[in-house]
Amino acid sequence: MSKAKIPPELQIWIEARRRFRLSHAQIQMARELGMNPKKFGSLANHKQESWKVPLPEFIQQLYEERFGKPHPDKVMRIEERAAEISAKKAARKAERAAKRAASEGSNGG
Repeated sequence: MSKAKIPPELQIWIEARRRFRLSHAQIQMARELGMNPKKFGSLANHKQESWKVPLPEFIQQLYEERFGKPHPDKVMRIEERAAEISAKKAARKAERAAKRAASEGSNGG
């Protein structure tokens, strides 16, 4: 089975997950909160600024405040999300091709 190509907007989240050692759940929470993964560096420097909460705890704290629950109901990995998006895209493309073939068959005569 070939790997699905991961779009650049999702690739950024994979890199942030590796760089800041976040779990799949924490990445999903950050995405649902609308956070920018490019800004994680300024949020994660709790070693220099000891008053800051570590990034994983900060994300969980914000998520619980906004949504009133400690974690998402269903955690989906970025790779799974990319595969889901490409599958939907392929299904739409096939549906459009089928419609186009049907309309050409009925018009051409």
